[in-house]
Amino acid sequence: MLTVGVDVGGTSVRAGVVDEHGSLMDTARVGTPGEENALEDAIAGVIEDLRNRHDVSGVGLAVAGFVAKDRRTVMFAPHLSWRAAPVAERIEKRVGLPVTLEHDANAAAVGEYRFGAARGAHVAALIALGTGIGAGLLLDGKIYRGAYGVAPELGHLTVVPGGRACPCGKYGCWERYCSGTALAATAVELLARHPGRSTVLARETRGDPGSVTGRRVAGAARDGDPIAQRAMTELAKWLAEGLALVADVFDPEIIVIGGGVSESAPLFLDEAREHYAGKITGAGHRPLARIRTAHHGDDTAIVGAAALAVDAAKAPGAEVGVTG
Repeated sequence: MLTVGVDVGGTSVRAGVVDEHGSLMDTARVGTPGEENALEDAIAGVIEDLRNRHDVSGVGLAVAGFVAKDRRTVMFAPHLSWRAAPVAERIEKRVGLPVTLEHDANAAAVGEYRFGAARGAHVAALIALGTGIGAGLLLDGKIYRGAYGVAPELGHLTVVPGGRACPCGKYGCWERYCSGTALAATAVELLARHPGRSTVLARETRGDPGSVTGRRVAGAARDGDPIAQRAMTELAKWLAEGLALVADVFDPEIIVIGGGVSESAPLFLDEAREHYAGKITGAGHRPLARIRTAHHGDDTAIVGAAALAVDAAKAPGAEVGVTG
């Protein structure tokens, strides 16, 4: 059975054809439109692109937003245009296939539990670092959703009261200091503090803050740019601060780091692990969660969403779990 997994993020809509063993066979990608109808057209477009090349039986849609418990409606999405939108129904009408809707980090957690770094873990947390931060929690292989389906929204924990403005409407959220967007914002701040410093990043961006992206900062850090490396150090610090909170609340045995920023993990993860080990409550007197990068990298949500579409096809109308 082949299904399509679609990861709808704040920057791009990425889709892939996945088999029942979690192997990604083909992909398609477009930028994320800002307007609601255009966004749904883009999603339908990448699905149709893949359907033209593969015989697929369903779609798993992983969304960076609050998904209602019925998993048919997106209630709110900080980086997307949907508000109380019946997304599953709309996409089904466009593509003529059954659609399973899931929070993107939950889908990613499923992908890593089924086929990757979290396999067999009793308590596993996934932190997806992308445009923002998505988070998923698995308890004995089951997605923890909370009372109303939106848990755990860890990216919007306040870590700096009155800090950077967040699209969610709050200030100082964790994702404003630890994400691809945050990496760019930190680099812009550092460049402003050192305007006369000639660096790779300064030359590439030519004084245009809007041209600074997380990907560009990561590339400059690999090239030895001191400003970019300092931004990476800040990312590592804030990642550790947040992971210590996650560990204090959930006490997971493994924390999987996914999302696009995880591709640059060699630049920050060891430093984050070291800082995390000292920040956790009871440091030195309790086991530490293992911190690993996602086995499927930035494709984890695609793989997990496709797996959930398989579950839905095998048990239509049933509550979709992870085990089985």
